[in-house]
Amino acid sequence: MTSPQQTIIIKDMFSPWSFVKDGDPRATALYLRHYSCRHYQDGRPHKRFVGPGQRLVLLTPACDALLVWRKFIDKSGQQGINCAVFRNESPQLSSFLINQAELLARHRWPGERLYTYINPRKIRSSNPGFCFLKAGWQKAGYTKGGLLILEKKGGETDEATYSLPRLPSDL
Repeated sequence: MTSPQQTIIIKDMFSPWSFVKDGDPRATALYLRHYSCRHYQDGRPHKRFVGPGQRLVLLTPACDALLVWRKFIDKSGQQGINCAVFRNESPQLSSFLINQAELLARHRWPGERLYTYINPRKIRSSNPGFCFLKAGWQKAGYTKGGLLILEKKGGETDEATYSLPRLPSDL
């Protein structure tokens, strides 16, 4: 049985995102098609896919885009809120979806730096991270393993501009 999605309203407009829990089967289905998905060697199904730490799992109502924010102790030394998964199979622009998801991350974790990793060897684009760059992110270097680090520096959320509801604590 799936949990109902919670519709998000941002200053008189509907967000393209709904909150879901880690392990929601619709979100898991998108995650399983993401290049970073790690399959268990013994073949067992994923009950959850986000990992430890604070998380915000976002899914579009049509279940055709997934974005996961995660705050955790990153072994690489990166600090801030990590976009752990972003997959867009919808007709909406990826940069638009990322920007809308940023509003929710900034509301939950005000002032925090946002960052993500892109594996240039596992994606088809000749311009890795292009959708994040179009959303205003910047290149911040590479990890020792060759992953591209993209970031968006923290800034205070303007509550008057982003009249967001209190985020559920159990998501």
